Amino acid sequence: MTFRATPEPPSPRRPRWRHELVAWWSRRRDHAPPGSSPSPAADAHTAHAAGAPETTPPEATTLWRMRTTVRDEPGTLAALCAALAGHRVDILALQTHPLTDGTVDEFLLRAPEALPSTELSDAVAAAGGSGTWVERADAHDLVDAPTRALTLATRTALDAAELPLALRQLFGRCTIRSVPAKSFSGRSLESTPPAEGVLEETVMRLRDPSGGAIIIERPYLPFTPTEFARARALVELDARLGPRIPHDGDVLTLPEGNAVTVRRADAGDLAAAREMHTRCSPATLGLRYHGPVGDADRYLAHLLSPRFGRTLAAYTASGRLVALGHLLWDGDEAEVALIVEDEWQRRGVGGELLRRLVAMAAETGYESVYAVTQSANTGMVTAMRSLELPLDYQIEQGTLVISARLDPAPAPVPPLPHSR
Repeated sequence: MTFRATPEPPSPRRPRWRHELVAWWSRRRDHAPPGSSPSPAADAHTAHAAGAPETTPPEATTLWRMRTTVRDEPGTLAALCAALAGHRVDILALQTHPLTDGTVDEFLLRAPEALPSTELSDAVAAAGGSGTWVERADAHDLVDAPTRALTLATRTALDAAELPLALRQLFGRCTIRSVPAKSFSGRSLESTPPAEGVLEETVMRLRDPSGGAIIIERPYLPFTPTEFARARALVELDARLGPRIPHDGDVLTLPEGNAVTVRRADAGDLAAAREMHTRCSPATLGLRYHGPVGDADRYLAHLLSPRFGRTLAAYTASGRLVALGHLLWDGDEAEVALIVEDEWQRRGVGGELLRRLVAMAAETGYESVYAVTQSANTGMVTAMRSLELPLDYQIEQGTLVISARLDPAPAPVPPLPHSR
């Protein structure tokens, strides 16, 4: 049997009425019957013939995160949705946080760019919402809540240093502080909360598996019991997995030909770090720790703990530790610090550690890092300048603070959800 791309001419033997029926059916499929609405194709053809534009430019929109409290009664959510729809606001995601006397509804919204946040809040208040909070969102917020939670749990499972960062990303703009159980002098700080943790409106206190407490503060927005349960779940995961950091290392060949291995460090490197201190001059220790040289060793346990940040170590082929670089979490900023054994200074080791620490800070979403040093520390000043980033200098009584503004590493942007 042969198939043709175009229909054959009518056969002389086919009845005439069948030709007319086929022609009528073809016209019926291509054109709407008289009296009905014209088809989209016809509309487009007519508009094009009249010289009108074929497409209408999409309306500019803005993403918002909104949280409001409503009564726990039937119809309250429907009233909110109707109020948002009346302002051409699209609901992309919704989470509910049950309370004893109501419900906190958290929305991810796509609204017309011309709609101000105040008008959005007024519309929600008129529909029964109270304690409304509105904040600009971005494309990263389009990840749904279960996916976000699983991603943060995976990061925490792979690296103990990720726990403070995971908590910060889970709750948005907040301050995470890790308080040790004892001070550097060994005095008990009496800051360990009970095993079940404590929720106090805008503050959560959780027991740190490594000792002490993790304190989460968000003054502008109270935490809900649901958020408290999520924080406890992440901390419990960290406790069950125990100490852990990635131990993959990179071999770095220095300009003069020597090779060192750069890898993450933790409390297991404490003995090697103390030995490196004994090989450092008092001047080097003083420039790094800004205090009595005899106290230098007391800071190491804190600095090497993944709870307070990340540490990179540089080891020679013989297994000798020659440099440490620290990235320490400090609210919305991160501090960078370096110490390089005297014999290995000015070989490029410190600069390489600093570049990697700054890249880590950018990957975790920090917008700036700073280094606290002394104006006489030309090595640290040179290393910061070599980053080729915008720098800000502040000096007071010989102490120099150099801040660098970062460009956060771009993250994959998920597609926009379909409107409902």
